[in-house]
Amino acid sequence: MEAAIPPSKIAALSSGEFVGMVADNPDQKIELKTFHCEIVNDHEALKKEQEGYKEIPVFKKLNNAIIQRGYLQIRQDVQDIVQSQMESMLNDPSMKYLIVKKEA
Repeated sequence: MEAAIPPSKIAALSSGEFVGMVADNPDQKIELKTFHCEIVNDHEALKKEQEGYKEIPVFKKLNNAIIQRGYLQIRQDVQDIVQSQMESMLNDPSMKYLIVKKEA
């Protein structure tokens, strides 16, 4: 894309401006493939909307220990599910062939 839109042009963009390039299909040609646009915001309307925002209530405070315990519990649950499914498949002659055993 650097050949079509030089880095100097991209670096000179103001906040809210963007440039790009689109590709076309052989059967649907696009004449103008590059673009330079600007996002236009209604700042007053956005400010009014933001003033109506409410804080999201805190339901539970988390710390690293809680997160680590949750991670370890999920990891153990997944291992238990895999082990249970493997045992079930090994005990079912119609599914036993699906298990690939590694040679030690």
